[in-house]
Amino acid sequence: MKLLTLVTFCTASLLILSGCGAKPTPKKEPTVDESLPLVNLTQSGTILESNAIALEWGLIEDQRVKGVYIYKVPLDEKFNGKDEYYDTVNNRFSTHYLDLKIKPSSKYRYYFKTYSDNAESTPSKSTILTSLDVMDSVTWLYAGTGMPRSAKIIWRPHTNQKVKAYIIQRRTLEENVWTDIATVEGRLSAEYIDAKLKDKYTYIYRIRAFTYDGITSKPSEEVKVTTKALPQDISKISATTDLSRRVEIRWEKSEAEDFLKYNLYRASNIDGSYKLLAILVNNSYIDTIEEDGKQYFYRVSVVDKDGLESKNDKQSVMGTTLVKPKTPSLVEAKLIDGKVKISWSKEDTRIKSYIVQKRYKKSLFDESIADFEGINGLEFIDSEIESDKIYYYKVFGVDINGIKSESSIEVELKVGDLLVIDAFIQSPKILEKEQVNSKKDLITPLQDFN
Repeated sequence: MKLLTLVTFCTASLLILSGCGAKPTPKKEPTVDESLPLVNLTQSGTILESNAIALEWGLIEDQRVKGVYIYKVPLDEKFNGKDEYYDTVNNRFSTHYLDLKIKPSSKYRYYFKTYSDNAESTPSKSTILTSLDVMDSVTWLYAGTGMPRSAKIIWRPHTNQKVKAYIIQRRTLEENVWTDIATVEGRLSAEYIDAKLKDKYTYIYRIRAFTYDGITSKPSEEVKVTTKALPQDISKISATTDLSRRVEIRWEKSEAEDFLKYNLYRASNIDGSYKLLAILVNNSYIDTIEEDGKQYFYRVSVVDKDGLESKNDKQSVMGTTLVKPKTPSLVEAKLIDGKVKISWSKEDTRIKSYIVQKRYKKSLFDESIADFEGINGLEFIDSEIESDKIYYYKVFGVDINGIKSESSIEVELKVGDLLVIDAFIQSPKILEKEQVNSKKDLITPLQDFN
């Protein structure tokens, strides 16, 4: 019978044998009947695979025969030879046997005995068979390197039409064990893209082919892939501390060939949560802040055209808006000749002018507040006052940027009949009072201060 049909018959034989009950086995001291026919393999009666051996023999027509005992000796392994019996084909009409317990590139010796109800034949001629080596994998494999967080592996499809799929295996330079990471179905498939990899990291790949009948090939050649590195960090960054209500941030220009943009981040403290402030293509930015003396920390990263972003946690810079000028110190406040005179000292060279704020109650429910701006000297005289009123005054310094200092303490002046009275704004010194008339009013600061 032609070998072309052998596999089909072998499969049928397995189905027949699986449907039978317990198989008979050789007796320890059998009766040998030399008249029983021997098993003779056909001229092309073997098919060898790396994981299976198929056997075919001629039809046994002797009606005494009930079946065939199969004996198997592994020649590449230690074997004591005492129990060479392997299996039974318990139907004389069966002419095929498929051995699936085969190792690749291994040598085995087979022989057979027919058996009847009461005896068994002499051993047949021995046949030595060597299973095939493991199937080779694909013959050509290539990996593209320098990809962002991914690797592309391509190969030439296997020529064996029994190939069902490809098993992709991977390891790193630090690992010795291969890991199956994917199965690519289809013999004609020719690529695989491995994603979610580390930046600037080397991976090693190989491929095994897998057949429909469960044979896994040898591994292919190995290929190395190194993923793309992140853009170079920004190492030089500066931020201003002397600009009015703004911070100007500058940093070194990126030299990345595939530069796309900068990400500028800001946080309230150096170890805080940095939030994206701006996306830029220039290496400077002005952060407008409507608050004096406000402090922020800044970080900059580089993003390339593949979307990879450099690290930015190693370089932070502090920027602040210009702080308020120092507060002027009130020296004295007097009521003299029907006028209020306020004087103060200059505490900050940044101050270019002053503002005096005056407030008083027009009525029980109506309060008036007036700011006298652009005062260049260190005193202010207010002639617009009325009898029996209480006036409150405080002073602000203003720098060239228009930044206004915190206010001085607020002084209170009680006006009686417009008598002239001095108020010195130094406590706890005793207030010296000028007596202009026999009547006098006391000017009392709202709080003590030094």
